[in-house]
Amino acid sequence: MSVKAKYQAVLDLGQELQIKNGDVSEEGGVLKIKGEAGTQYEKNVIWDKIKEIGGSSPSDIKANITVSDDSVYHRHTVKSGESLSKIAKHYYGDPMKYKQIFAANTNILDNPDLIHPDQVLVIPNL
Repeated sequence: MSVKAKYQAVLDLGQELQIKNGDVSEEGGVLKIKGEAGTQYEKNVIWDKIKEIGGSSPSDIKANITVSDDSVYHRHTVKSGESLSKIAKHYYGDPMKYKQIFAANTNILDNPDLIHPDQVLVIPNL
């Protein structure tokens, strides 16, 4: 199996996340990828996928992923049935961090218990 085939799921994820300025090459059994993620969260998702496939310190892939918007961790579009605590658990692993999400969105939210589908929330860097 080629190293590109091994990491095809990473390349597919990059397309799904609309990584910009992407470049992929293979040299001497090492896959080299570069691109620009929209947010730090997207960059982390790419790295998590690389580690899932290649382990914590893979030697057969080199990735240079930059971030275009480092002012936020991510921007999240609310889906039906979500709550700030559910969103906080997804991004931070801690539902109690909903307070930080609420504080970062007081320009559009008046009540942490009242969010609506299609609202775009700032997920702040912690």
